[in-house]
Amino acid sequence: MISTITINTKKYTVNLAQPLDISMPLRASKSNVNAWYIDEPKIEPVVLNDWTASVKEGASINFNNIQFNPHAHGTHTECVGHITEQVYSVNKCLKQFFFIAEVITVAPELIGEDAVISKAQLQYLLKQRKPQALVIRTMPNTKEKKNRQYSNTNWPYLTEEAAVFIRKIGVKHLLIDLPSVDKEKDEGKLLAHKAFWDINGKIRKDATITEFIYVSNKIEDGKYILNLQIAPFENDATPSKPILYKIQ
Repeated sequence: MISTITINTKKYTVNLAQPLDISMPLRASKSNVNAWYIDEPKIEPVVLNDWTASVKEGASINFNNIQFNPHAHGTHTECVGHITEQVYSVNKCLKQFFFIAEVITVAPELIGEDAVISKAQLQYLLKQRKPQALVIRTMPNTKEKKNRQYSNTNWPYLTEEAAVFIRKIGVKHLLIDLPSVDKEKDEGKLLAHKAFWDINGKIRKDATITEFIYVSNKIEDGKYILNLQIAPFENDATPSKPILYKIQ
């Protein structure tokens, strides 16, 4: 399935039969990745009177309710509506789904008790490249990320200066393998979110942040085509399935 995609007059060739999925599945399990101090997702059959909607329980179909939070329970994409009083839906803000993406691997710097991703690190790794989408893989990068319980762990985060840099070089879609681009407990400052979306300037309603991705070590740093797939929820955030394609 060889396809040629033209972006900004440049042609890129990819094999659509070789997708690189950087999303994490949502599972009804305590081992599902989690953050923000809430319980695990629940996937349970509908129960109506004495009827349970499960083939295992004698029904003709499986018919489940799903209870989860997109921000806490796995790969999700969010728009500026995540931090604004005015309602914005990611389903309405994200209208294009293919982008040139740069994958970079960062070992967060230790500053006091915090591990941070700095502007200097991003400048060094990106050189002069200005991708439409930036995919950040943090070190160490182990499979444990797929089921880690992040609450009360003070995970690494982007500095405000780093988020401003990302915005100024024109990145519209930021993807990271952490629960948030911001510090876990920051007194609601949300400095990186606000800087990326330019909340005090011209708000970037067409820009998105995708958190809780997982980038396998088999995926090398470099340039890819990104297909940012989202579920059509009218909400500030939605479960998503970002897919990378290696450029041939």
